[in-house]
Amino acid sequence: MDILRTCALEIDDVVRSGTHAGFSGRRPTQYHLDLAADEVALRVLVGAGLRVVSEESGVTGHGDYTVVVDPIDGSTNCDHGIPFYATSLAVLFQGQLVAGLVRNQATGTMYEAELGGGATRDGTAIHVSGLTLFSKSVVAFSGLPSRHLGWSQYRALGSAALEICLVADGSLDVYMVARYSTLNPWDYLGGLAVLREAGGVGVDLEDRELVTDDAETRRPIFAASGELVTFLRDAGTI
Repeated sequence: MDILRTCALEIDDVVRSGTHAGFSGRRPTQYHLDLAADEVALRVLVGAGLRVVSEESGVTGHGDYTVVVDPIDGSTNCDHGIPFYATSLAVLFQGQLVAGLVRNQATGTMYEAELGGGATRDGTAIHVSGLTLFSKSVVAFSGLPSRHLGWSQYRALGSAALEICLVADGSLDVYMVARYSTLNPWDYLGGLAVLREAGGVGVDLEDRELVTDDAETRRPIFAASGELVTFLRDAGTI
């Protein structure tokens, strides 16, 4: 985990420098900050002998372990001064998700998980809420749902990795991706590692594999406790 922490903290230095505002012009919704953060991630991770799959630069390096990284998840929030954006890192070994780290770069809050070792927020163990009634749930969305499934309240916060971690620590009960707002692996894998070790479940409602380093993969995922995932499976896509 040390190399993941180093990566996240060095990206934080780039964020706090405040010198990379505005769009990059290379592709829609990509900011100069995304590219600057990616340079740091590659230097740290590839330099440590890891293979990297990044939102900003694709596949770089070689190694037995692959790190799937979104250097800044929620870069629009960052550019607009909304304090909810993160560096998300997930480690894959032989096709298995073995570790994850998500750091809110605005607040410094750090979520970490290793396979079989539980999940923590700033060093304290976390667990999903355990709520069983969807009608009482606080739900976060990516995309615009086509129908109301009966949740109590909803939020749209703008960083999938952090929103999944909020499910992991019980602050949210459910994270849902609308069918026309699918996510790439770098958006969700870091959070998924934390969620699983916190007792939660992440699913693609079409039952496709979520753990992949294929940059072309896109999934409409749901994250919740096991009981609520059962409800969502029965309800179908939104």
